[in-house]
Amino acid sequence: MRVMTADYGLLAGYVRGGRSRTMRPVLQPSNIVRAEFRARVETQLPGLTVELEHSRGPLMAEPLAAAALDWATALTASVVPELHPYPTIHSALDGLLIAIEAAPAARGWAGALVSYEALILSALGFGQGDGGRPDDWPDVLASLNQSGARLDRYLFSDRRADVLAARERLVERLKRAAA
Repeated sequence: MRVMTADYGLLAGYVRGGRSRTMRPVLQPSNIVRAEFRARVETQLPGLTVELEHSRGPLMAEPLAAAALDWATALTASVVPELHPYPTIHSALDGLLIAIEAAPAARGWAGALVSYEALILSALGFGQGDGGRPDDWPDVLASLNQSGARLDRYLFSDRRADVLAARERLVERLKRAAA
Protein backbone atom coordinates (compact mmCIF):
# COMPACT_ATOMS: atom_id res chain seq x y z
CA MET A 1 0.00 0.00 0.00
CA ARG A 2 1.12 3.56 -0.67
CA VAL A 3 -0.11 6.37 1.55
CA MET A 4 0.08 10.09 0.70
CA THR A 5 0.83 12.30 3.70
CA ALA A 6 1.34 16.04 3.97
CA ASP A 7 4.51 15.77 6.05
CA TYR A 8 6.32 12.85 4.39
CA GLY A 9 4.85 12.54 0.91
CA LEU A 10 4.23 9.05 -0.41
CA LEU A 11 5.08 6.20 1.91
CA ALA A 12 4.97 2.52 1.05
CA GLY A 13 4.24 -0.32 3.43
CA TYR A 14 2.95 -3.85 3.66
CA VAL A 15 -0.53 -4.51 5.05
CA ARG A 16 -0.88 -8.06 6.32
CA GLY A 17 -4.13 -9.49 4.96
CA GLY A 18 -4.52 -6.58 2.55
CA ARG A 19 -6.31 -8.71 -0.04
CA SER A 20 -8.84 -10.09 2.45
CA ARG A 21 -12.53 -9.28 2.22
CA THR A 22 -12.20 -7.25 5.39
CA MET A 23 -9.27 -5.10 4.29
CA ARG A 24 -10.00 -4.58 0.57
CA PRO A 25 -12.67 -1.91 1.17
CA VAL A 26 -10.39 -0.14 3.64
CA LEU A 27 -7.44 -0.06 1.25
CA GLN A 28 -9.42 1.33 -1.66
CA PRO A 29 -7.71 4.28 -3.40
CA SER A 30 -9.03 7.69 -2.26
CA ASN A 31 -10.07 6.52 1.21
CA ILE A 32 -8.73 8.37 4.22
CA VAL A 33 -6.96 6.05 6.63
CA ARG A 34 -4.94 6.24 9.80
CA ALA A 35 -1.79 4.19 9.27
CA GLU A 36 0.90 3.14 11.70
CA PHE A 37 4.22 2.20 10.11
CA ARG A 38 6.56 -0.30 11.81
CA ALA A 39 9.91 -1.61 10.59
CA ARG A 40 12.75 -3.29 12.45
CA VAL A 41 15.40 -1.63 10.29
CA GLU A 42 15.31 1.42 8.06
CA THR A 43 15.91 -0.56 4.85
CA GLN A 44 12.95 -2.89 5.47
CA LEU A 45 9.54 -2.27 3.91
CA PRO A 46 7.51 -1.31 6.95
CA GLY A 47 4.43 -3.15 8.01
CA LEU A 48 1.28 -1.06 8.23
CA THR A 49 -1.62 -1.20 10.59
CA VAL A 50 -4.45 0.61 8.85
CA GLU A 51 -7.71 1.96 10.21
CA LEU A 52 -10.42 3.48 8.01
CA GLU A 53 -11.34 7.07 8.84
CA HIS A 54 -13.43 8.00 5.79
CA SER A 55 -14.62 5.79 2.93
CA ARG A 56 -15.31 6.93 -0.59
CA GLY A 57 -16.47 3.42 -1.46
CA PRO A 58 -20.04 4.46 -2.37
CA LEU A 59 -18.62 6.59 -5.21
CA MET A 60 -17.25 3.47 -6.87
CA ALA A 61 -20.81 2.69 -7.99
CA GLU A 62 -20.81 5.93 -10.01
CA PRO A 63 -18.77 5.31 -13.21
CA LEU A 64 -17.63 8.91 -13.73
CA ALA A 65 -16.74 9.57 -10.10
CA ALA A 66 -15.00 6.18 -9.85
CA ALA A 67 -12.92 6.95 -12.95
CA ALA A 68 -11.95 10.35 -11.53
CA LEU A 69 -10.92 8.90 -8.16
CA ASP A 70 -8.99 6.14 -9.92
CA TRP A 71 -7.14 8.61 -12.16
CA ALA A 72 -6.32 11.18 -9.46
CA THR A 73 -4.90 8.58 -7.09
CA ALA A 74 -3.05 6.66 -9.84
CA LEU A 75 -1.49 9.87 -11.13
CA THR A 76 -0.31 10.85 -7.68
CA ALA A 77 0.99 7.41 -6.73
CA SER A 78 2.89 6.96 -9.96
CA VAL A 79 4.64 10.31 -10.37
CA VAL A 80 5.21 11.80 -6.92
CA PRO A 81 8.54 10.55 -5.55
CA GLU A 82 8.41 8.63 -2.28
CA LEU A 83 9.62 10.28 0.92
CA HIS A 84 9.50 13.80 -0.54
CA PRO A 85 6.90 16.00 1.10
CA TYR A 86 4.66 17.89 -1.29
CA PRO A 87 2.14 19.54 1.05
CA THR A 88 0.65 21.52 -1.84
CA ILE A 89 -0.01 18.35 -3.83
CA HIS A 90 -1.41 16.64 -0.74
CA SER A 91 -3.75 19.54 -0.06
CA ALA A 92 -4.83 19.83 -3.71
CA LEU A 93 -5.47 16.09 -3.98
CA ASP A 94 -7.57 16.22 -0.83
CA GLY A 95 -9.54 19.15 -2.24
CA LEU A 96 -10.07 17.39 -5.56
CA LEU A 97 -11.27 14.18 -3.89
CA ILE A 98 -13.63 16.18 -1.68
CA ALA A 99 -14.97 18.01 -4.76
CA ILE A 100 -15.57 14.73 -6.60
CA GLU A 101 -17.38 13.38 -3.58
CA ALA A 102 -19.48 16.49 -3.04
CA ALA A 103 -20.42 17.46 -6.60
CA PRO A 104 -23.54 15.96 -8.10
CA ALA A 105 -22.01 16.04 -11.60
CA ALA A 106 -18.60 16.26 -13.27
CA ARG A 107 -19.19 19.90 -14.11
CA GLY A 108 -18.65 20.60 -10.42
CA TRP A 109 -15.17 19.07 -10.25
CA ALA A 110 -13.75 18.74 -13.78
CA GLY A 111 -12.10 22.18 -13.63
CA ALA A 112 -10.44 21.19 -10.34
CA LEU A 113 -9.09 18.08 -12.05
CA VAL A 114 -7.51 20.23 -14.78
CA SER A 115 -5.94 22.44 -12.10
CA TYR A 116 -4.66 19.39 -10.22
CA GLU A 117 -2.94 18.01 -13.32
CA ALA A 118 -1.34 21.42 -13.94
CA LEU A 119 -0.18 21.54 -10.32
CA ILE A 120 1.41 18.08 -10.58
CA LEU A 121 3.28 19.11 -13.73
CA SER A 122 4.42 22.37 -12.17
CA ALA A 123 5.46 20.85 -8.82
CA LEU A 124 7.58 18.26 -10.61
CA GLY A 125 9.28 20.88 -12.77
CA PHE A 126 7.34 20.53 -16.03
CA GLY A 127 5.20 23.63 -16.19
CA GLN A 128 4.60 27.20 -15.23
CA GLY A 129 1.76 26.43 -12.84
CA ASP A 130 -1.96 26.69 -13.24
CA GLY A 131 -3.11 29.23 -15.80
CA GLY A 132 -6.59 29.37 -14.29
CA ARG A 133 -9.42 26.97 -13.73
CA PRO A 134 -11.57 26.48 -16.84
CA ASP A 135 -15.25 27.00 -16.19
CA ASP A 136 -17.10 25.98 -19.33
CA TRP A 137 -17.19 22.44 -20.65
CA PRO A 138 -15.38 22.99 -23.99
CA ASP A 139 -12.51 24.71 -22.13
CA VAL A 140 -12.32 21.83 -19.64
CA LEU A 141 -12.07 19.25 -22.42
CA ALA A 142 -9.50 21.34 -24.34
CA SER A 143 -7.45 21.79 -21.17
CA LEU A 144 -7.56 18.06 -20.50
CA ASN A 145 -6.24 17.43 -24.01
CA GLN A 146 -3.36 19.85 -23.42
CA SER A 147 -2.43 18.53 -19.99
CA GLY A 148 -2.78 14.95 -21.23
CA ALA A 149 -0.17 15.57 -23.91
CA ARG A 150 2.17 17.14 -21.34
CA LEU A 151 1.66 14.31 -18.86
CA ASP A 152 2.37 11.75 -21.56
CA ARG A 153 5.48 13.56 -22.74
CA TYR A 154 7.06 14.47 -19.41
CA LEU A 155 5.86 12.01 -16.80
CA PHE A 156 4.66 8.84 -18.53
CA SER A 157 6.89 8.38 -21.55
CA ASP A 158 8.33 5.14 -20.15
CA ARG A 159 5.18 3.70 -18.51
CA ARG A 160 2.30 5.06 -20.55
CA ALA A 161 -0.04 2.09 -20.91
CA ASP A 162 -0.50 1.18 -17.28
CA VAL A 163 -1.33 4.51 -15.69
CA LEU A 164 -2.69 6.62 -18.51
CA ALA A 165 -5.36 4.01 -19.24
CA ALA A 166 -7.18 5.30 -16.14
CA ARG A 167 -7.02 8.84 -17.52
CA GLU A 168 -8.27 7.78 -20.94
CA ARG A 169 -11.31 6.08 -19.34
CA LEU A 170 -12.06 9.25 -17.39
CA VAL A 171 -11.72 11.58 -20.40
CA GLU A 172 -13.99 9.36 -22.50
CA ARG A 173 -16.62 9.41 -19.78
CA LEU A 174 -16.30 13.20 -19.47
CA LYS A 175 -16.81 13.57 -23.23
CA ARG A 176 -19.96 11.46 -23.03
CA ALA A 177 -21.19 13.58 -20.11
CA ALA A 178 -20.63 16.72 -22.21
CA ALA A 179 -22.67 15.39 -25.13
